[in-house]
Amino acid sequence: MRILSIESVKDSSKRLIANGLYRKSAGKCSIWAEQYRRIKGQPWQFTLRPWLREMHDADDFHCVGQKSAQVGYTETVLNRSFYNIDFHGKDVLYILPSQHPDAKDFSVTRFDPAIQESEHLSNLFSDVKNVGLKRAGSACLYIRGSRSRSQLKSIPVAFLVMDEVDEFSKEAIGLAEERLSGQETKQQWAISTPSIPDHGINAFFKESTQEHFFFKCPSCSRQTELVFPDSLVITADSVKDPAIYDSHLICKECKAKLPHDQKPDFLATGKWVAQEPAYRTRGFYINQLYSSTVQPWEIADKYLRSRDDIVVEQEFYNSKLGLPKIPQGSQILESDIDAARGDYLNRDNSYIRRFTTMGIDVGTWLHVIISSWEFPENSRDINTSAVNNVALINKVETFAELHDLVREYEPRNMVIDAHPEKRLALDFARQYPGRAFVCFYGNNPTSDLSERTDSITVDRTSWLDMALGRFKNGTIRVPKDVPLEFKENVRALVRTPKKNDDGSISFRYLNTRADHYAHALNYSEIALRLSQGFGSLQTLEW
Repeated sequence: MRILSIESVKDSSKRLIANGLYRKSAGKCSIWAEQYRRIKGQPWQFTLRPWLREMHDADDFHCVGQKSAQVGYTETVLNRSFYNIDFHGKDVLYILPSQHPDAKDFSVTRFDPAIQESEHLSNLFSDVKNVGLKRAGSACLYIRGSRSRSQLKSIPVAFLVMDEVDEFSKEAIGLAEERLSGQETKQQWAISTPSIPDHGINAFFKESTQEHFFFKCPSCSRQTELVFPDSLVITADSVKDPAIYDSHLICKECKAKLPHDQKPDFLATGKWVAQEPAYRTRGFYINQLYSSTVQPWEIADKYLRSRDDIVVEQEFYNSKLGLPKIPQGSQILESDIDAARGDYLNRDNSYIRRFTTMGIDVGTWLHVIISSWEFPENSRDINTSAVNNVALINKVETFAELHDLVREYEPRNMVIDAHPEKRLALDFARQYPGRAFVCFYGNNPTSDLSERTDSITVDRTSWLDMALGRFKNGTIRVPKDVPLEFKENVRALVRTPKKNDDGSISFRYLNTRADHYAHALNYSEIALRLSQGFGSLQTLEW
């Protein structure tokens, strides 16, 4: 079908007619984007990123994109957002990890310029001054951060985007998805660079069609894809060697060279190929080997640098290859737990020392850890010098059963998870004044514990470093019949590096699956510090 160019029609009345005819023919988002989007003054085109066309036109209810950085996924969901507002009159909710600075900056640097560069979008949106809400007639574009529950409630929309979903909590994802419940026709997208396996976007992707972009090799005519390391020839062993600039791509089938400047030609007829075609969720994966703006030597350079730097390695796999990666030494291994097995059984009360603490993680079940502590003489810091003998690993259904455990084990101090049952947790803590505390994970740790309250806020990463680090430094023992669930929960947490906006490096724990006992163990660790009635929740590392 021949698409009428509206811009070629000068007469205003004819232009209106042409616009109406065009809108009837532009039933696909890709056609809409080519007509209405402008990037740096130029019409949108798919020449350099042909893999985006089919993504633009995917109408499946649930679509996910696992990606490397700078491969066009964000522009795709931007275009789909504008298209749904313009063509279908749907309300759109676009969510980023945080309201400040993520959502605010994104609104100012991505949404606003896109509207300003397009005459059509400028005419469409009547109100763009509000950072979090932009109106286009009866349709609204909401831009929100995932960490504010109040900002995600009571917003019924038909199109949902979760951008950089690896930074979202599971609670935020569930709350966001619920915004679509009242709509007959709806769609949701989740996109992100991955972090670790089975977390965030990678968990979504594994439950999708898992599509990869295949193309016909110009040399052997076989269908192939670009993957690392098979498709990249690295021509140097050091980033200082000028030969690195000769690094290049090859067809992994016939080993013929694939010239970087010819990518627009041999990728033009590429197609998405599903690894799991029976799955209902559409899943798209692409990496920077496909990029026309990233030279092969740049990827080779990053790889060579990644061999000696755990942070660069993580960034290489996540941002260059679009693949999840568990950094070496960042996870407690099953062998670490087996090495910590003692000669006693779970719930063997005869083994318990006088000094005990209790940690409780709250969820569908109440996961409980009772620690019996040993202290060497002349200990300067109680946590770093103590040995944790885990006496009880158990889960109960009710708070009444928790009270039974308190009576049986008489813990000196107890720490209970604040979420998701804050009221019940507070009720429990207040029955043991000075002994039980509700714990919040946060960025502003309680600095002084000399003033007793019924709640505390601690740095999550620092205390997990302390509690889990015991498996690395040999200061923990667990029952010889340690439950399998405990092993799986402790191994679920992965300590990953993260580069901050200022270039500094910080660490955080991500979970690959349920991690309840790991947090119960952490709360029992925190309870030990509280039992002394002095000191501070200082940063601890292992």
